[in-house]
Amino acid sequence: MHIVVFGLTVSSSWGNGHATLWRSLIASLVKHGHTLVFYERDVSYYATTRDIWTLPQGADLRFYDSADAIRVEAGEQLAVADLALCTSFCPDGAIAADWILASRAAVRAFYDMDTPVTLQALNAESTHAYLPVHGLRDFDLVLSYTGGRALSEMQTRLQARNVAALYGWVDPEVNRPVAMSEHFRSAFSYLGTYAADRQAVLTELFLKPARALPQSRFLICGAQYPDTFPWSENLYFTQHLEPAQHPAFFCSSQATLNVTRQAMAEYGYCPSGRLFEAAACGTPLFSDVWEGLEHFFTPDEEILAVRSSEDVLNGLQLSDAELTRMAEAARARTLEEHTADVRVRQLEMLCEAARVGRAATYALA
Repeated sequence: MHIVVFGLTVSSSWGNGHATLWRSLIASLVKHGHTLVFYERDVSYYATTRDIWTLPQGADLRFYDSADAIRVEAGEQLAVADLALCTSFCPDGAIAADWILASRAAVRAFYDMDTPVTLQALNAESTHAYLPVHGLRDFDLVLSYTGGRALSEMQTRLQARNVAALYGWVDPEVNRPVAMSEHFRSAFSYLGTYAADRQAVLTELFLKPARALPQSRFLICGAQYPDTFPWSENLYFTQHLEPAQHPAFFCSSQATLNVTRQAMAEYGYCPSGRLFEAAACGTPLFSDVWEGLEHFFTPDEEILAVRSSEDVLNGLQLSDAELTRMAEAARARTLEEHTADVRVRQLEMLCEAARVGRAATYALA
């Protein structure tokens, strides 16, 4: 396929989860023989934090200053596209959607990588600028990073005719077991951008255990943490890391924590990309609990589902052998079910079904 994408960013992983996902998916798409053009608006907050500037051969990253500047070129690309796709939080999403829907692309698609955020805005009787005025009814295929009831809501509330889950994924060539780094050494770690709606859960599952184990080293990594964050003496911090450094971060932890954004946790079936990254690195995983977690990892066998600081403290007292067994099981599950290669195969099937007019109901979960 020749694929044209209008998205948020692939060049900067600062403060967003889209970039890392697109990088690994693009690498896998190219490996499978597809070509791709990714249009990214050149905005200052990503331009100053870029950690890549080019894509693998077969894919092209094109920066632009305004929609008008690429109107003709994008139209030419769309005219020969097998798949044309715009994503949530694309700065020119509504315009790109109009271009896509007016094009001769074989499959015209929308990928909501932030489905709970989109749906909660509707609850507040507002909407996001990346959505077309008429909702999603005219797309041949609507993909959602979130499964479960979010899929039916996209059908009933946004008129998506053909909707399917395309969950997160990982690149196992990037995220794999590596040597421990003394700089990132910790008994327990957390990697994530600061978010106020995660703070209560982070306090319960990370900060309270840190206070209960003052002799152990706890490590947080991420962007946008405020000066008022409640640090303790054994709680260490490192700024946002480029994705290439994530394996060293995870592999230097005895265990790591996943905390899901509130909207995603409320809808369920919305695994963070960090879950798959840590699992692919062979690091024991603790996660907050949300509906559908067992769809991706078996609790207590591949992942430790934790609801309280006591659960975390009990988990940290497990033997190295028990934690290692759990981590190895999660890594095996991830390599089997949650890689970019697996998602590319699913995307190929979904596009073929949409192209010939079959509904993608088999992908509903």
